[in-house]
Amino acid sequence: MIDKKILCDKIRQMHPEIGECGVDLTVAYDKHQRAWTVDLKKDNHELKHFLDRPDAEACLEGKQCVTLGLEIAQLIKNIKGEQF
Repeated sequence: MIDKKILCDKIRQMHPEIGECGVDLTVAYDKHQRAWTVDLKKDNHELKHFLDRPDAEACLEGKQCVTLGLEIAQLIKNIKGEQF
């Protein structure tokens, strides 16, 4: 069983830029999707990403969550683009 707090902490550890930009991060299991929902929000920007069990386990093992990482990078880019 995957612990949501541990998964959330691991995502923050692997993507420290989330904290630098003041992005709110929420992780919850979605029974309907049968996947973990990673929800990132700041102001009018929001990213909702689904991690299936193998991807969530890979994150916990310290392996890069490639698709999540790409989406986080795009979100951060969009947030920073509005700040200038």
